[in-house]
Amino acid sequence: MSDDAVGRRFRDALVARARAGVTVCVLVDWLGTRAGRGFWAPLLAAGGAVRVFNPPQLDAPFGWLSRDHRKALVIDDRVAFITGVCLSARWEGDAARGMAPWRDTGVALEGPAVSAVADAFAQTWAQVGPALAVRPAAAPDAAGDVAVRVLASEPAGAGVFRLDQLIAGLAQETLFLTDAYFVGLAPYVQGLRAAALDGVDVRLLVPGTSDVRVIPLLSRAGYRPLLEAGVRIFEWDGPMLHAKTAVADGRWARVGSTNLNLASWVGNWELDLVVEDATFAAEMETMHEADLLHATEIVLDGQRVRSRMRRPARLTPAAVRGSARVAAVGALRVGATIGAAISRRRTLEPAEARVAALAGALLLAVSVIALLWPVVLALPLAVVTGWVAISLFVQGWRLRLRGRAARDTRTTR
Repeated sequence: MSDDAVGRRFRDALVARARAGVTVCVLVDWLGTRAGRGFWAPLLAAGGAVRVFNPPQLDAPFGWLSRDHRKALVIDDRVAFITGVCLSARWEGDAARGMAPWRDTGVALEGPAVSAVADAFAQTWAQVGPALAVRPAAAPDAAGDVAVRVLASEPAGAGVFRLDQLIAGLAQETLFLTDAYFVGLAPYVQGLRAAALDGVDVRLLVPGTSDVRVIPLLSRAGYRPLLEAGVRIFEWDGPMLHAKTAVADGRWARVGSTNLNLASWVGNWELDLVVEDATFAAEMETMHEADLLHATEIVLDGQRVRSRMRRPARLTPAAVRGSARVAAVGALRVGATIGAAISRRRTLEPAEARVAALAGALLLAVSVIALLWPVVLALPLAVVTGWVAISLFVQGWRLRLRGRAARDTRTTR
């Protein structure tokens, strides 16, 4: 949520509903929101409820890294929306500056599956404070004949990761992927390679420019093994591609908030819709093929990875804003390259040369600083370790009090 024209328009609509007696509950991610408490004051005054997910806390120094990355809206337990869209003017673009809207995908949902979306919201809502006073209503009657399943993934569960690997292994004809922040893990990359080598038409559409500058670099570092296996890779020509979709064999599709990277697969609360329906899958394939008309294909040219067409102009620096969570995924990718280089547990790809060289330069700079000005490194390390130590003491004390209270309760009974 951003404090801009789009965010204020959406907030004002919620204020109007709250004043009309509707129960309005808004859950925003601390790392992802750009709207402060003052922004939400009108809604709070109207009787709405707003909670912030995982803000920094003394007893959880790095808790904010596990994000509520879900994007969903539930209305009267009758209609739900699952999407990758954030409430920000950036998604609308800027016609005056010649900037096209961001490319994203979402679905509207009716029928029994709406209750699963409401339950997912109630689950994350309860992570921040007391549970919802008004629980989701009973599942409504079927609204159609499309088989769907709501996937509400949690940190460390890796449910969507296992599903994505399974689909890559089961696809027999086609697998079309669109992803905003692709930094594939080795097992998934191997799955895509195996599918392509078996004759599956595997296509991957990613941004050509990104709001997180390091992501295209990290994505491109992994292109070569995919291209060599026959995976076709395309980069979006517009200002930003933010969609997260997959469609396989014209019968299975996934739409939602999960990116193809470690942060989404393992670190975040995510929400996706899986659809098994030939008509829906055909629409997804048509949409994917239309997107490729506005993308540049990346190909192998001898020993080099190059664009088949000249790249368009990049985003201006003022239009680029980063995400610390996704940057952390980049750090993990760099760490994997460094680990492979010093342990020789796998053969590095030529595309990783730049990553390895930059990592080497960075580590050399750190070593020089440590030799010449050790306090520059020692002071931040002391602060971080001290903070972690205090948080562990606080959590241990709270757990002890909780155990004592539980024993007292059993004694009184």
